[in-house]
Amino acid sequence: MICKDIHYVGVNDHVIDLFEGQYVVPNGMAYNSYIIEDDKIAVMDSVDARFTEEWLSNIRRALGGKTPDYLIVQHMEPDHSANINAFAHTYPDAKIVSTAAASVMMTKYFGIDFTDRRILVKDGDTLSLGSHTLTFIAAPMVHWPEVIMTYDSAAKVLFSADGFGKFGALDVEEDWACEARRYYFGIVGKYGAQVQAVLKKAAALDIATICPLHGPVLSDNLGYYIGLYDTWSSYGVESEGIVIAYTSVYGNTKKAVLLLADELKAKGCPKVVVNDLARCDMAEAVEDAFRYGKLVLATTTYNGEIFPFMREFIHELTERGYKNRTIGIIENGTWAPVAAKTIKKMLEGSELIYTDTTVTLHAALNDTSRVQVKALATELMA
Repeated sequence: MICKDIHYVGVNDHVIDLFEGQYVVPNGMAYNSYIIEDDKIAVMDSVDARFTEEWLSNIRRALGGKTPDYLIVQHMEPDHSANINAFAHTYPDAKIVSTAAASVMMTKYFGIDFTDRRILVKDGDTLSLGSHTLTFIAAPMVHWPEVIMTYDSAAKVLFSADGFGKFGALDVEEDWACEARRYYFGIVGKYGAQVQAVLKKAAALDIATICPLHGPVLSDNLGYYIGLYDTWSSYGVESEGIVIAYTSVYGNTKKAVLLLADELKAKGCPKVVVNDLARCDMAEAVEDAFRYGKLVLATTTYNGEIFPFMREFIHELTERGYKNRTIGIIENGTWAPVAAKTIKKMLEGSELIYTDTTVTLHAALNDTSRVQVKALATELMA
């Protein structure tokens, strides 16, 4: 129970291995759904298609024989909308509440837009359940165009759709920020401006509890969670430290990276994070790049440009609007090193500051490149 009139009816998924077909979720996922029980009863969103019966059973158990009046669809991604049809058949008198854009998507997913029983809402519209009045907050591109959030003024609850979500099932204990950060930059990160717009709307509300579609209900120290979202969506620096992301074919670039890491630690760097892009979770590497204020990219010249894992990493950063960071470069090339030139070309248009020092290896470390590594460390610590 979230509060006296609001119940949790979501499910945990420990079978899934890749969320959205790409994000590793070792602790599973939660698909959250809630019931607001008043003179009228509203169900907030559905769950993934593999949990239809469990979800409907949770609703029946929570309501004890009562029937819902509304299904409020905040987001049409299938992990939240897959059971709209099942709900509609189970509760034929219930209305389907959504934005017009979501209604169009229902036709695409289910071949029906529920015209005879739909209620279309937009930003600022309200729906009275009795003592609870729901106000709908348009949140386009957070992270799909049809998204709405819902504010219950009586309970001071913000139903935040995918906002403030995280990876991980609810029956697993883990740090919120780590998996929420990886979730945010993986899934929502491109849409910082849109998140900022929603945060401004939320600032005008008296919020005691946030109920997201993934992850735990948040009710303590909300300033911490909202503050992190403000930092992430404004592309600010969350933590002091330096990330080194590298690829290395025969180990020589790696030796330069480890030398740089040692130099930075010796100079008192508060945190040095080293990611081997060929072996690490790419989403974790992206998360680190956005968390810290300085990033070193170290890679070999490959096929006249850069190694594939580094190319993919930079693409992951640029498509999420990476900016406001200091960048250092270590390049390697036995006969024609062009990695630094390629990196800067790929990052062209991003708002970044480059160090004066670029480390260039001609196959392996030598006295000249060791001096460059030390100079780079000094610059990064300035």
